[in-house]
Amino acid sequence: LVLTNLNKEIPDQGVIVDVGPGMLLGNGQMMVPDVEVGQTVLFAKYQGTDVQHSGKTYKILAYRDILAVIG
Repeated sequence: LVLTNLNKEIPDQGVIVDVGPGMLLGNGQMMVPDVEVGQTVLFAKYQGTDVQHSGKTYKILAYRDILAVIG
């Protein structure tokens, strides 16, 4: 994976605190995300939905919005 500076919009990053069960595909099979709790990911700056819970801000992302796993 190579990230260039061609786009001036720098992606945000965050640590995964929970992962849903996956997505039901048209053929009836489940697509299970290949990310895990504790991994650091990059995502586009304006993707996801911000949610406040217990004084903390979380971002809910769709699996397709994750650009890369960096740690």
